[in-house]
Amino acid sequence: MNIITKRFDLGDGRMVEIETGKLAKQADGSAVVRMNDTMLLATVCAKKEAGEHVDFMPLTVDYQEKYAAMGRFPGGFFKREARPSEHEILIARLVDRALRPLFPSNFHAEVQVQITLISGDKDTMPDQLAALAAASALAVSDIPFGGPVSEVRVSYLDGKYVINTPLQDIDRADLDLIVAATEENIMMVEGEMKEVSEDIMLGALKAAHEAIKIQCKAIAELTVEAGKTEKREYCHEENDEELRQRLHDAVYQKCYDFSKQGIANKHQREEGFENIKKEFIEANYTEETLTDDVKFMIDRYYHDTEREAMRDMVLNERTRLDGRQLDEIRPLWSEVSYLPSAHGSAIFTRGETQSLSTVTLGTKLDEQIIDGAVIEGRRRFLLHYNFPAFATGEVKGNRGLSRREVGHGHLAWRALKEVLPSETECPYTIRVVSDILESNGSSSMATVCAGCLALMDAGVKIRKPVAGIAMGLISKGDKWAVLSDILGDEDHLGDMDFKVTGTRDGITACQMDIKVDGLSYDILAKALEQARQGRLHILDHIEATIPAPREDYKPFVPRIVQIQIPKDFIGAVIGKGGEIIQKIQAETNTVINIEEVGDMGIVDVASPDKDGIEAAIKWIKDICTVPEVGQIYDATVVSIVEFGAFLEFLPGKEGLMHISEYDWNRTETLEGLLHEGDTVRVKIIAVDEKNGKLKLSRRALMPKPEGYVEEKPARRENGDRRPPRRDNDNRERTPRHNDDRRRSSDTHRR
Repeated sequence: MNIITKRFDLGDGRMVEIETGKLAKQADGSAVVRMNDTMLLATVCAKKEAGEHVDFMPLTVDYQEKYAAMGRFPGGFFKREARPSEHEILIARLVDRALRPLFPSNFHAEVQVQITLISGDKDTMPDQLAALAAASALAVSDIPFGGPVSEVRVSYLDGKYVINTPLQDIDRADLDLIVAATEENIMMVEGEMKEVSEDIMLGALKAAHEAIKIQCKAIAELTVEAGKTEKREYCHEENDEELRQRLHDAVYQKCYDFSKQGIANKHQREEGFENIKKEFIEANYTEETLTDDVKFMIDRYYHDTEREAMRDMVLNERTRLDGRQLDEIRPLWSEVSYLPSAHGSAIFTRGETQSLSTVTLGTKLDEQIIDGAVIEGRRRFLLHYNFPAFATGEVKGNRGLSRREVGHGHLAWRALKEVLPSETECPYTIRVVSDILESNGSSSMATVCAGCLALMDAGVKIRKPVAGIAMGLISKGDKWAVLSDILGDEDHLGDMDFKVTGTRDGITACQMDIKVDGLSYDILAKALEQARQGRLHILDHIEATIPAPREDYKPFVPRIVQIQIPKDFIGAVIGKGGEIIQKIQAETNTVINIEEVGDMGIVDVASPDKDGIEAAIKWIKDICTVPEVGQIYDATVVSIVEFGAFLEFLPGKEGLMHISEYDWNRTETLEGLLHEGDTVRVKIIAVDEKNGKLKLSRRALMPKPEGYVEEKPARRENGDRRPPRRDNDNRERTPRHNDDRRRSSDTHRR
C-alpha cells in the first residue's frame, strides 16, 4: 500500500492534510482531505470513451454528508441517508463550477466525482474543503484535467480577512465567500455580505487567492509523488478541418453583419442565425450527402464560428447583440399587487426576462426545519425559484426540482435576507416564490428585484430595497468589454457571468463564474463599478414602483400578536397531551405557538380575526393569572354538591362556594337554584392555608339585608357551625345533612 500524505498550514497554525492511497483504490482517483476532525473522501471515475455525438463535458458532481460522521441518526421513517438535501446540492454545485471549465474542450468522456463527509466537527465547515478533495482525487488519477484548482472560504471579520472561518464566527462576519481558483486565475466566487463595499470584496478575492496558491502547490506535489503527471490519451472528436475552414469562410461575415443589426427579440435572432446555417447546408449538401456525422460536425463548427463573429462584433463595434451600449440596462417595467389573494405579489420584467413573485406570511409552525448531518436549526425566511420550460418557449416535461433552480433560489435568498426586519419587528415566517415566466438572461437577478417588490407589497418592513444585475465579459487578446445586464446569448458566448446584488449602500450577495484565463483585478474592479451603477439604476425603478413597504399588512393576512408568560405556566397553557392549547385554537380560530426563552414563555397568537386573537390572549392570560383574595370573577358552575358548588372562575382554576355563601338568607339546597354551566359572579374570600384551595362567595357581592345581624354560629355535635341568620328568622332548623351523614355511617357499620 503506497500511502502519500501532504500537509500545509493555513497560516495561523491550522493544518490541512491530503492523503491518498489508503481508501477507494479501485476508483480512477481518490483522496481524503482533513482539517481538524472534518474529513472528506473524494473519488473520481471516468469512462474510457465518449458517447456517440457527444460534444460537451458530461460531468456529474455529487456531495453527501453521512450522519454517522457527526454521530447522529438520520431523521425520517427509514433512518438512512436519502436524496441530496438543498445544502448538499449547493456544495456539489460549488465544486462542479470550479472543475468544469478546466477539463479539455475536446474531452467528452463521462466523469463522475463523488465527495462524502466521513467525519465532521462543529467548527469546520466541509464546503470549504470539498473542491480541494475533488481536485486532489483528479490529481492522482490519469483523467485529463487542467488543474490543480482549489477552494477556500474567506470572511471579513473584525476588519481582517480570515481563511476557512470557524463555523461559530461566520454569522458575525461582514463578508462570507467561497472562492475557487488555480494558481493563476480565479474561477468561481459565491457568497453573501452585509452591504460591504466593492473594495472590501476585491480584497477578499485577493486574500482567498493567496491561500489557494498554497493548496494548489500541495496538489501539484501530490501529483508528482503519485506518478500521475502523464494523463491518459483520448480521441473524442472526429474532425474535418477542410469543412471547418470552408464553413468559417462562408458564414463568418454573415454572422458578424447579422449581429450588428441589434435585434432585441431573442427568437428572431435565433431564427436569423439558424437561417445562415441552413443556407450553407442547402448550398453545399443534398439529402444523400448530409449524413448524421456531417451534420453533427457542421453544427459544432457553425456554433464556434457564430461565437467568434458575435464576440468580434462586440469588441470592434462596442455595441451589443440587441443594439444596446455596453453598460445599458434593458427596458424595465414592474407592478405590485397583481394577485389579489396573495399576501404580497409583484411582476418584474427586464427586457425578455420576467419574474412573477409572491410572498406568503405564516407562523412559527411554518418554519423550515433544517436537519442535516452538520447544520441543524430552523429557517424563518424561504425563497423558492421555479423555471418552467415555457419560459424559453420549449417543450419539456417538469421532472421535479433541478439543481439550477436550487442554486438560483439560494442566491436570491442570500441577496434579500440581509435587509429583512428582525423577528421581534416581524414575527412571521416569510416565503417568497419566484416563477420565471420569460427568460433571456439574468432570471435569478429578476427574482431578487421581484422578490424585493413583493416583500414591500406585503408590508414587510425591509430596511432597504435590493436589486440585482448580471455582468458579462468578452475578451480577446488585449481587447475586452464588460457588459451590463447580459442576455442569455452573452452568458453562453461570453467569458464571465458575474451576478451582483445589493442596496444603495453596498453588496449583499454575489456569484461569479469565469471561463477565461488571465482575468485581471482591474477588469474585476471595472465590472464591480459598472454593476454598482446598473444596480442604482434598477433601484430607482423599484422605488418608483413602490417607494417603501406598505404601512400595514393586507386585511386578509393573519395577524400575529406576541405575549410573554411565566415559564412555569407553559405546561398549564398546553395542557395534558396538548388538550388545552388545542381547545383554545379550535374555539378562537387561532394558531398558537409557544417557545421557552430564558425564564419566560413567548406565545405567538395568529389569526385573520382580531376578536379571535383577543379571545385567545384573554384565555391564556386567565390561565396564567394567580388568584388573590378580593378578586371578582364570572365563574361557571362545574358541579353541585349538598354543601355547595364548585365553580371554575378561570380556565383550569376552580373554587368552592359553600352553600352558606350563596345568599344572605339561609339556603337549604342549591338544587333548582343553580345548574351546571350557569354563570355566577363571585368573589374570592379566602385561601385555605393548608391546601391552597380557594373559597368563593356570591353573597359577598350582594347588599347586606337591612337588620341583618352577624352572629357566631352555634357548634353542633359534629363540629359544624350554623350559618349566620337574621333576627327575625326564628324558623327551627333541622340538621338534615348531619343526620344523613350519621345514617350513612350507621349503614356502613352494619
